[in-house]
Amino acid sequence: MTRHIYSIGQQVSFGERVVSYLKRTGVFTITKLLPPLGAELQYRVKSAGEVHERVASEHELQVAELEKPIVAAG
Repeated sequence: MTRHIYSIGQQVSFGERVVSYLKRTGVFTITKLLPPLGAELQYRVKSAGEVHERVASEHELQVAELEKPIVAAG
């Protein structure tokens, strides 16, 4: 049995290779691990800026690159 590589609560984004007319930019949080569709593992993801959740296949996702705060030298 194949295991999910992302876990609930982890922040992800859609990879650059995903081409779609749907807006899929920004950071999403994994809210649920879903059963596979065929051989492809799936996730339910939610963006803080949207009211709805999305379903994403594992190959569409990547670990989110979060902005690091700028710390002034002092």
